[in-house]
Amino acid sequence: MKKSTKFLFIIMIAIILAILWFDRNNSSVIYHDPIEVEDENPLKIDVADVHQGELLLVNEEYGIKESAKTDIKNLYKNQELTGDYGLLTTDIALSKEITAYFNEMIEGAKKDGVNNFLISSGYRSFEEQTKLYQEKGRDYALPGGYSEHQLGLALDVGSSEGTMAEAAEGKWIAENAWQYGFVLRYPQAKTDVTGIQYEPWHIRYVGKPHSVIMQDKNFVLEEYLAYLREKEQISATVDGKEYNIRYYAVSKAKKVKIPKGYNYTISGDNVNGIIITLYK
Repeated sequence: MKKSTKFLFIIMIAIILAILWFDRNNSSVIYHDPIEVEDENPLKIDVADVHQGELLLVNEEYGIKESAKTDIKNLYKNQELTGDYGLLTTDIALSKEITAYFNEMIEGAKKDGVNNFLISSGYRSFEEQTKLYQEKGRDYALPGGYSEHQLGLALDVGSSEGTMAEAAEGKWIAENAWQYGFVLRYPQAKTDVTGIQYEPWHIRYVGKPHSVIMQDKNFVLEEYLAYLREKEQISATVDGKEYNIRYYAVSKAKKVKIPKGYNYTISGDNVNGIIITLYK
C-alpha cells in the first residue's frame, strides 16, 4: 500500500471512530412541531394521577404518601434480579422493574471497562427515612415522606474503588446515565435549583425520552417539569422513536383527547398536573 493511500485510510478510520464516539455520547433528539390529528379518543384523568408515575417531584416542598412502585424487592434475598455489582448491605431494596433498567446500564458501563459498582441505598420506607432523618439531621437527610428514596425509583450508587466524586464509576454515571433512562438527580451545578447539596451517587429513573431531553437541555427535574408546564406540548424524535409529550393542569377529574394510533404513559408531577407521553 502506498504511503499516501495508507495515510488516507488511517484518516478515514479516525473520522469514522470520531463520528461513532460523538453519536454515542450526545443526545439523539430532534425537536419538531406538535402533532395535529383529527381522529382522537377521550381519556379520563383524575386528581389521583397527579401523585403517581415516574416524573414525580419529591423534595422538602412536595411529599408523598406511598411508593410510586409496587414491585419493591429485597435485592439481597432475590439475587437473581441483580447484575454484576455489589450490595453494600443485606437490606437493599428496589423496584424490580428499575433494577432491570439499572442492570442494563451496568452492562453498558462494563463495555467501557467500568465495572466496580455497588448499590449503597435503594428504596426506603417512611419509617426508615424518618429514622435516617433523626440520625443525620436536615443537612444530610430529608424527613419521612419527602425523600425520593421512598418512590422506589431512586438509588445511591457507589464504587469499590473510591468516592463517586473521584472514581471512574462516578464519572461514567454522570456522563452516561441518561442513555438508560436515569438522571443524576443532584448535580453540582444545580444545587440552587434542587436545594440539595451535590450528590454524585444519587440517580433517579425518569425513563426515556425524558432523560434524553433533560440531558440535551441541561435540565434537572425541577427545570424539566417547569419547561413542560410552560410549553404544554412538545414533540421530539428520540433514538428514532416519535414522541409527543403533553402537560395538563389537573384540579379535578377531566377528559383529554388522545390521538388514535399512539401508545401512551401517564405520570403526575406531584404538584398539580400530569404528563402524558405519546409514542409510536
